[in-house]
Amino acid sequence: MVKEPLAHPASEESLGVLLGLVRSEIVRAMEAELAALGVDLRFNQFLILKRLARLGPMTASELARSIELDGGAMTRQLDHLEARGYLRRCPHAQDRRALRIELTDQGEALWRQLTDCNERVLAAAQRSLGEIERRRLHEYLSRVLRALRDKD
Repeated sequence: MVKEPLAHPASEESLGVLLGLVRSEIVRAMEAELAALGVDLRFNQFLILKRLARLGPMTASELARSIELDGGAMTRQLDHLEARGYLRRCPHAQDRRALRIELTDQGEALWRQLTDCNERVLAAAQRSLGEIERRRLHEYLSRVLRALRDKD
């Protein structure tokens, strides 16, 4: 009786496994870039700063949804970033029960410093692709994401 191997060669990985491996490598590379700069941030903290810098102030629940974190994990990350002076919680203008999370001047300055790290990691991830392949990859992944989010 011949047994089949449990693992497939990397070229035959399922889409889910391959996407997970790519994400893990991006996280590893980004955290290495942060460490090389002497910036003590984890990847999720970097994502929080990135979302706030690009999208502006938002509630903690909006922020948690945008980076796929649960509420408890988001609260811990926000506490850490607030204690370090990178963001602040401000009263929400329309909802007295809610708070808006926004970057401080120190958080904005840190984001400007980290933008180049982000660009280097993403460029390295795509260095084997031509410009047309990069656009197609982005288009394909966007379509996959839309299909997964479309419940109809």
